[in-house]
Amino acid sequence: MSITKKSLLLIFIVLFIDQAVKIYIKLNFILGENIDVLSWFKICFVENNGMAFGMEIIGKLFLTLFRIVAVIGLSFFIRSLIKKQFRTGYILAVSLLLAGAAGNIIDSVFYGVIFNDSLGHLASFLPEDGGYATLFHGKVVDMLYFPIIRNDFGETIFFSPVFNIADSCITISVAIIVIFFRKDLNESLESKKNKDVLSEE
Repeated sequence: MSITKKSLLLIFIVLFIDQAVKIYIKLNFILGENIDVLSWFKICFVENNGMAFGMEIIGKLFLTLFRIVAVIGLSFFIRSLIKKQFRTGYILAVSLLLAGAAGNIIDSVFYGVIFNDSLGHLASFLPEDGGYATLFHGKVVDMLYFPIIRNDFGETIFFSPVFNIADSCITISVAIIVIFFRKDLNESLESKKNKDVLSEE
């Protein structure tokens, strides 16, 4: 199988799993509902307007558009890596990063239109009276919660954010690139920088 097909397959698998889990949670959980899987792992349904792990820094529309531009940029970057025959592991790690970013974009762009809210009731798919927000203003569905360390009052010290599979892919891909493919990253960025300089001349 060619590296292009491997990259596309990885992106498709990640997006499919991420969206399947999110849609299941959205249609079967009330906002704030949680279940214990293990003492240190819970499924907890929350929604957020912000970036990975629920951070909220900038406006929703700007964030969504920024994500879309970033994914388009990553797509061209992966295409360049394949053309220049970088290592398969590095290309797949960047593909995993793209898949994670794209997973949350789907929520932000479409979920507000195709679902109603989950406040006190289960959400419906394509509700007759419309969704809970306009296009590009949907909320990201999170559900993975790992309260591994708690204090004497039962408050979570580590790890308090609730996140999703797309967030996990972003974090894992960055860690893989930094730990195993730092040289490849430097070479690819240097190559891009030199190309930009030549195009300006």
